[in-house]
Amino acid sequence: MKLLVLAGAASIGLAASATAAVTTKPVYGTWGFNLTSMDASVKPGDDFWTYVNGGWDRRTQIASDRASAGYGVKLTEEAEVNVRSILDEMARNTKKFGASAKQLGDFYASWMDEAGIEARGTAPLKPYLARIAAANDKSAVQELFASVGYASPVGIGIIPDLADPTRYTAAVGQGGLGMPRDYYLLEGAKYDNFRKAYRAYIQHMLELGGIEDPAAKADTIFALETAMAKVQWSPAESRDIAKLNDPQTLAGLEAKAPDWDWALMLTTAKLDASPKVLMTNNTALTAMGKIFSQTAVQAWKDYLAFHFISDHANVLPKAFDDANFDFFSKTLSGVQVKRDRWKRGVQLVNGALGESVGQVYVDRYFPPAAEKQMAELIENLRGSYQERIGKSPWMDEATRKAALVKLAAFEPRIGHPVKYIDYSSLTVDRNDLLGNAIRSEVFQQELELRRFPKPVDRTLWGMTPQTVNAYYNPLANQITFPAAILQPPYFDPKADPAVNYGAIGAIIGHEMGHGFDDQGSQFGPTGKFENWWTAEAKTAFAKRTASLGAQYDSYEPIPGTRIKGALTMGENIGDLGGVEAAYGAFQRFQAKHGKARVIGGMTGDQRFFLAYAQAWQSKAREDAQRQQLLTDPHSPAKYRVNGIVRNVDAWYKAFNVQPGDKLYLPPQQRVHIW
Repeated sequence: MKLLVLAGAASIGLAASATAAVTTKPVYGTWGFNLTSMDASVKPGDDFWTYVNGGWDRRTQIASDRASAGYGVKLTEEAEVNVRSILDEMARNTKKFGASAKQLGDFYASWMDEAGIEARGTAPLKPYLARIAAANDKSAVQELFASVGYASPVGIGIIPDLADPTRYTAAVGQGGLGMPRDYYLLEGAKYDNFRKAYRAYIQHMLELGGIEDPAAKADTIFALETAMAKVQWSPAESRDIAKLNDPQTLAGLEAKAPDWDWALMLTTAKLDASPKVLMTNNTALTAMGKIFSQTAVQAWKDYLAFHFISDHANVLPKAFDDANFDFFSKTLSGVQVKRDRWKRGVQLVNGALGESVGQVYVDRYFPPAAEKQMAELIENLRGSYQERIGKSPWMDEATRKAALVKLAAFEPRIGHPVKYIDYSSLTVDRNDLLGNAIRSEVFQQELELRRFPKPVDRTLWGMTPQTVNAYYNPLANQITFPAAILQPPYFDPKADPAVNYGAIGAIIGHEMGHGFDDQGSQFGPTGKFENWWTAEAKTAFAKRTASLGAQYDSYEPIPGTRIKGALTMGENIGDLGGVEAAYGAFQRFQAKHGKARVIGGMTGDQRFFLAYAQAWQSKAREDAQRQQLLTDPHSPAKYRVNGIVRNVDAWYKAFNVQPGDKLYLPPQQRVHIW
């Protein structure tokens, strides 16, 4: 269990690198860009995202089973088709694929056996609900809080120690809410309706689970979660590494939050051997401890029963699954219908046995040549960052030297892990879907517990190869690009180099940029949480990031709901630094291979920026975007384009953007960080 969202993971990858002129036809258009997606009636300087993607936006409807549409969704669905073919073949050829094939086939079959799930009804739930019912005091309740599969106001897990990232430490933090925190707190009819729907959902799930007096218990649970929401940290506060960094001994935990039985919960979680515990969200844990002590045992038992049912609704009979979909997907995100069952089954297996699938996926769908080309482009991006840091006008020499040391230490991982997780100890039963889900959760915990006393294994991956995404890990100073993202329009060896630098180049630059964003910049070259800045450099950096944050605070994608500059700061810095570094890398490429020729009336610089905007060809339902604006550190796709390019001098020149254009910023107002 990971408690900290440490600056860096990208929500949708960009991608692509080519180091030679186009030799064969790329997947999109004649040079890697789909001209039919554009809207030439829009001036680039007024709305660059719509200029590039407006045609696509007009003709594209979000699928009824999706909260969004775009290249990220398209590639994810293609990966699902590929994984399904792997699962089907493994199920047919268990002798060829061995024990893992039967394991995967049985897990997938347990999900697809709808008749069997209905026939078993609520019987699989009863042992878990009985355990909750038997918890007759607060010690027993806290044992459940620290047990796998049960909800808890206190999250307990392990992460690398911020002071020594070669070792693990136990960590605790806030948790336990059914909705995003702000949905309990914000005023207005929209949020009143969300709260009313959630209260009704709680009652409905209790009714389906056979819990007595569901209406009164739903009132109690909703009131309890509202009280917790009021004292919890906001998403923006919860990304502040310095505030999260509060390592404590057991005695220190007991002094700061005395209402929790920390010794009991850590022992239950098998983490009592940890000499210290990272206490994140410390004031929230203290305040929620008071709520815990003031709330009756029966209320917590009802809370645990509801959340166990809700958290596992997708592996229970259809009535549970439908109710869960109706609230979380339809009401909160605006999705109209459930995805096909096989697609959800693929995602379930990916979550439980992902690296077993990933090993076959890489063999079939990830060409070795892609890894070589990515490595070359990453080094070009590293060189671009080195040049930009070396010439930074606001950074003093001491900080500059330290930044270059960190840059040199970046470790890229491309495509797949060097070794895969062994799932052989996980028991899978074709006739026990809920049990499979719980045993998978237990397996993951036991895997972490086996790792806990050992040095941190830097070869571990936080994503499977079949994931369309990328991430930066500040505690290891690593950037990771799974195989599934390295395909058109993000990565296409046949595309124009300008396109590849604008697409995968920008996402590589984005992930590198997380090492130097407002949070990642607090970690050194080995991943240790340490200060390598002078006071003067910190002040200059803060001035620039504050200006960028103010720009994003002014954007209002939904009437009444703005982007939060503080929440999205790290991702916005990553985007801005990524584009500028990728553009610098493209210039380095041209210096070596010759100036990019004009193609289709577009210069190389224009094609670079078109590719960047094409990579963010994405749209979302209003309710899904509202949830993103309140909880997600990533800005909506349109603002990851328009909010960035207006700060990049080369974009102005490429598209002749002039005063009076809506995105125009005077040079002195443009933010340049890296």
